[in-house]
Amino acid sequence: MTVIADKVFNDALSLPSDARISLVEKLLTSLNLPTHAEIDRLWAAEAEQRISQIDRGDVELIPGEEVFAKIRRKYQR
Repeated sequence: MTVIADKVFNDALSLPSDARISLVEKLLTSLNLPTHAEIDRLWAAEAEQRISQIDRGDVELIPGEEVFAKIRRKYQR
């Protein structure tokens, strides 16, 4: 961290817990990360797309037992 960032960090540690939580929330918001609602929406869209691919026959389905057996063979050395 830079000297300024270290100073801000150390100053933040002296704040009460609720003020630190508020500061963390503000800093995270400033990063423009996707919200839980946005993540849920994206996963739902991905699931719908995969269902459509299965329904159209665009993908080959592999039984779970076969997948796990392959993983076990690969990592049991």
